[in-house]
Amino acid sequence: MTKLPLWTADAMAAAMHGASAGALPPSIPGISIDTRTLQPGEAFFAIQGDNRDGHDFVAAALAAGAGLAVVAQAERANFSDGAPLLVVGDVLDGLRDLARAARARTQAKIVGVTGSVGKTSTKEALRLALGKDGATHASVASYNNHWGVPLSLARCPQSARYAVFEMGMNHAGEIEPLTRLVRPQVAIVTTIAPVHLEFFSSLDAIADAKAEIFLGIERGGAAVINRDIPQFARLVRSAKSAGVGQVVSFGEHGGADARLVKCSLQPDGSTVEARILDADVTYKLGAPGRHLVLNSLAVLAAVSLVGADLALAALALAELRPASGRGSRLTLDMPGGTALLIDESYNANPASMRAALALLGQAEMGGRGRRIAVLGDMLELGPRGADLHREIAAAVPAHGVDLVFCCGPLMRALWEALPSNRRGGYAETSTALEPQVLSAIQPGDAVMVKGSLGSRMGPIVKALQSRYRREALASSQASTTNG
Repeated sequence: MTKLPLWTADAMAAAMHGASAGALPPSIPGISIDTRTLQPGEAFFAIQGDNRDGHDFVAAALAAGAGLAVVAQAERANFSDGAPLLVVGDVLDGLRDLARAARARTQAKIVGVTGSVGKTSTKEALRLALGKDGATHASVASYNNHWGVPLSLARCPQSARYAVFEMGMNHAGEIEPLTRLVRPQVAIVTTIAPVHLEFFSSLDAIADAKAEIFLGIERGGAAVINRDIPQFARLVRSAKSAGVGQVVSFGEHGGADARLVKCSLQPDGSTVEARILDADVTYKLGAPGRHLVLNSLAVLAAVSLVGADLALAALALAELRPASGRGSRLTLDMPGGTALLIDESYNANPASMRAALALLGQAEMGGRGRRIAVLGDMLELGPRGADLHREIAAAVPAHGVDLVFCCGPLMRALWEALPSNRRGGYAETSTALEPQVLSAIQPGDAVMVKGSLGSRMGPIVKALQSRYRREALASSQASTTNG
């Protein structure tokens, strides 16, 4: 079956009120904002970023095979008359217009996802679960902001049967325009947690900002809300105030509509028994963690609400895997054995930090191995930042973590709150901490690395992979030579 193009050039021009220049292709297979990942024939949108202007990369995009470039009228004079261009007043506004056209033409059932923690993993679980029932489109990576959501929506194929969009925010007022663009039939709020407290006065204020997602729900749609959190009643009131007719709750609470009956947590996954909107379901999750078990209840509730096959969706969740930087597991080959590396380096907040330590507590070790946490600062927590770091200390012995390595000025508070026998090492920066971690790891250990993106924990993950692959190879070569 021939794959239909994503857009025709004429439809794009009409949707964005753009003027064409040069010889445009009749259609384009995709949309890109990054020359490094651009595929031949795609439309390149020259978006103005925080640090770079996409117009500086138009020539490279066209040289790499872009079918056309979308540029601002103010920049038109910088490109040759023959360049294949769509010229618009503002490129980001043009992308939003194209997203609206995508939403207007689609017949897909749409699920929106927000929450302080668990947005991306819930979105990926929905992609898997709905994908077993029909063609499913979803945001890539964590494209959940003012440009990521319209980009993801504009990329939605007309043939999609289901679509899933993640929506995030740092400040109040950011989710409302996104949800009004997406107009989901179902909107999930995973949880409310102390994230971005630098910009909010309280958890209730965070809940109110997340509740903006309800403002875009289509008539007859549903809100899916975590029943186990203190802000549940507040979120329900917000949903009803927004005109949402159906509220579905999920969690361990006895009154939850999608309720956890029982679960067995294993190092590499979980087995779950649940009651999903009056249906009893038993299924396996292919990724570990109690937080994923609870969010899977919301996933299956949403599946039911959009009319997809619940049994197929439940079976699909066995294929769920942690994404890179979000719990992915790697094996370190070391002289004398192996160690487990859990990569949680993408981001961190108090709720996800506790979940990651619980995950480390479930990890299997070899021989005399230890559970080791390597932790960087959790950022954007406001005046309570030091306290919120200090409060993590109780989770360390609770989950059987043997050693903790910390870096960053905020993590100093956690380091000082730890008992001396749990202290592995401390440094002001991840760069300074790296050699301490590299020299401490032994065969049999389970090591988890986590911190906010700005704390730069990712390089420690890469250094562990590089160091121990190299040492294992050198050891192997030495054994061969000496034998």
